[in-house]
Amino acid sequence: MRLTAAPETVLPGRRRGHSAGNDFWITAYMGANRYDPAAAPPPSDGALYPMAFLVEQDPGCVAPAHFHQADQFQVVVAGDGRLGTHDVAPVTVHFTGAWSPYGPLVAGNVGLHYFTLRNGWDPGACYMSEDRALLRTVPGRRHREVTATPFPVSPAPIDMAPSCIACLPDSEDGLAALRYVLPAGANATGPDPARGRGQYWVVLGGSLLREKTELAPRACLFLSPDEPAFTAIAGSRGLDVLALQFPRRAAG
Repeated sequence: MRLTAAPETVLPGRRRGHSAGNDFWITAYMGANRYDPAAAPPPSDGALYPMAFLVEQDPGCVAPAHFHQADQFQVVVAGDGRLGTHDVAPVTVHFTGAWSPYGPLVAGNVGLHYFTLRNGWDPGACYMSEDRALLRTVPGRRHREVTATPFPVSPAPIDMAPSCIACLPDSEDGLAALRYVLPAGANATGPDPARGRGQYWVVLGGSLLREKTELAPRACLFLSPDEPAFTAIAGSRGLDVLALQFPRRAAG
């Protein structure tokens, strides 16, 4: 499975959302979510199901501490604020494992915009104020959360030497967040998808060349574990891109 979503094709679906006092705009990139009135029935438990959407949180709004039943990455692409105890700004990468509480998410004076990227179905947030007891019913649950230090997007045109930076520490179960910065025409091959449980690639700056089309910032791709390793090719103004790989699930 290989999916691609470009901002110009998904923006017509941008809609207003409201949850737990948190006002925001949401733009679905892949999969269905609870704000989609045409959402299909959820897949079977444990199925690989890409869910990707952009959240634009209003200035000053607060999303209370909560958790989800699916692993997820969040990537801050605009605005500023706080996520738990961390100051966040473009570009911050945040990972939480399933059933791992995090937050609150507090938007600054100009709002807070971030991608939420999952590899499995999730029905929506469970809030610590009312759903805390649910965590005690999850067998073998362990808290897993990591936040990378923010880094600015490379301004285009990008003319620096190719580079690859690990945003998160190495993990034996495949969890990875890699940032590639490439000049025009250069390429870089990402990690083997078979080592994890799905990959997202998110264009941050410049453009990603795909089948004679240049994908602009905020375009994203998803690769299932049975896909070959993806080679990113920088477009005419270079490329700043994130490769985000989900960890494999523990046996049993």
